[in-house]
Amino acid sequence: MNPRRSRASGFTLLEMLVVLVIIGMLAALVGPRLFSRVDQSKVQSAQAQIKMLRGAVEGLRLDIGRYPTAEEGLVLLSKPPADVALARRWRGPYLDDALPPDPWGRPYQYAVPGADGQPFAIFSLGGDGKRGGEGVDADGDTDSASFDLIANGGNTLFSIKDDGPSASADTDAVTEDTTPTAT
Repeated sequence: MNPRRSRASGFTLLEMLVVLVIIGMLAALVGPRLFSRVDQSKVQSAQAQIKMLRGAVEGLRLDIGRYPTAEEGLVLLSKPPADVALARRWRGPYLDDALPPDPWGRPYQYAVPGADGQPFAIFSLGGDGKRGGEGVDADGDTDSASFDLIANGGNTLFSIKDDGPSASADTDAVTEDTTPTAT
């Protein structure tokens, strides 16, 4: 036996502290990038849910002949109307599951009429649940400066303007290239 091998093998406290500092520095660099993706994914999820809700409202309109009133709201997608004549034409529920909350856990907002002469609007109040705000805390109000997420009748609009990537999903619009060409 070798007398130098008699002590137990393992890591010293200093070696473990160095490894923990390196892991902490990596987490500090990578963490903020991952959390910004979480916010972007919530916005994208809200966009997809608003499109789904818009389609359900359109299906409801085809069956009963009108859009839900502001008082009936999106609840009419899962429960028949109180009016007996409309209840006979109601073919719901128009959603596979219960009415989903927005990605921040709050109910979607429904307004009649929508902006720009549209028959209705479905929107989320964003991360803070209040009117206005910036970034993901902004809501679907058309006056919002940094985040628009609103379904106005036939169009779903989405953009992050000031503090991040821009995206637009207008399902009924066609984008034309207006770049001048040399002749």
